[in-house]
Amino acid sequence: MTDPTPPPRSGEKGILHPREQARHRTLNRLAPGPAAGRFVEWYWIVEWDLDEPYTAEVLPFPSVNVTFEQPGGAFVNGVYTRKFERQLSGRGRVFGVKFWAGGFGAVTGLDVASFSDQVVPLTTVFPDDDRLSDLVFAEESDVRRRAVFEAFLSDHLAPPDPSYELVRRIVTAMAEDRSLARVDEITDRFDVPIRTLQRLFRRYVGVGPKWVLRRYRLHDGAELLARGEVAELAELSAALGYFDQAHFSKEFKAQIGLTPAEYAARAAADESFQLRS
Repeated sequence: MTDPTPPPRSGEKGILHPREQARHRTLNRLAPGPAAGRFVEWYWIVEWDLDEPYTAEVLPFPSVNVTFEQPGGAFVNGVYTRKFERQLSGRGRVFGVKFWAGGFGAVTGLDVASFSDQVVPLTTVFPDDDRLSDLVFAEESDVRRRAVFEAFLSDHLAPPDPSYELVRRIVTAMAEDRSLARVDEITDRFDVPIRTLQRLFRRYVGVGPKWVLRRYRLHDGAELLARGEVAELAELSAALGYFDQAHFSKEFKAQIGLTPAEYAARAAADESFQLRS
């Protein structure tokens, strides 16, 4: 069965060491249907078949993901505030549902902060999903798996929620506008008091607005470094809104485990490896 909808925007943001990862697993994405698209940003499918274990590293988006895993089961993955590591071994597959920031909270009505840095069985949130995982993997194509999930989701879709729509607009601006570096710029642009903004982010996103800004700027920095598009770290730090290069380097290493220079060097070495292969 072919997919009539266009694929979601491609990109490697959030994926650490993307060229290296691509040698160990495949990644595909599907766009959501119109109704689910109010809450779901995209579906992602990862598959691997390895002779030796490999640890995949991701700097997660400020989004909740629902994952259907073989082997494993079905899970709700809250916003992860640290680098996420997953060891891939043998043969496996994950069919993932990436909600828009705030989307999972809008669907469930739950305080998303209660899921931060946690992975819980999907039945914890949706007790009536006890057969959903089996139904998803019984299908032979990802397009059909999407249809199964969206049929389930249609029974849980929330009515229009102005607070969620505001949060989604704010988070979209944070992700797309690299000039946004401070929370007061957000409150001014959207005319939202700081305490209201913090309350909305806790309820719908699960983390604070300052954290979301910093995470998106780290995504930008890591992506540019991986592509070899950074000439001067000082210029990159300033462009991402950091006080100076030292502050950027400290936060980058705390979250990713390498300094920006080390990360760029590893990316360059991997590029050379690919050219030789």
